[in-house]
Amino acid sequence: MPTERKRRPTGAPRKRAPRVASAPPPLLEIIVTALADGLAEDIARIDLAGKTGIADFMVIASGRSARQVAALADRVLAALGERGRKRAPVEGLKAGDWVLIDAGDVIVHIFRPEVRARYNLEKMWGASFGEESGGETA
Repeated sequence: MPTERKRRPTGAPRKRAPRVASAPPPLLEIIVTALADGLAEDIARIDLAGKTGIADFMVIASGRSARQVAALADRVLAALGERGRKRAPVEGLKAGDWVLIDAGDVIVHIFRPEVRARYNLEKMWGASFGEESGGETA
């Protein structure tokens, strides 16, 4: 007799398996490396485990100008494309003040410094600014 599987109701959120603390996933490292190679400033990684189900990590970085913010976003998108993630949703690329890239398990925010200071996502998500930040790979 085959066993019946319980089906999740339509529209019900999927439950994520608890993540065990270990080495950062390759996707996170790809993103951080792309930002560091593009000379992003104050790269911060925030582990979202236990805080939200939208992603596993958040990466926040700064570019000195709208042009650099857009260039950093393009660099991250190119790095994702090289690894088979061709269609990551992006917001804010044209304005260049704040670009958001949804890379699935990693959410990327790239800001101009004054915009980053205004929104202060590090404080909102419980990471102290500078805790895991630096001009190079965080």
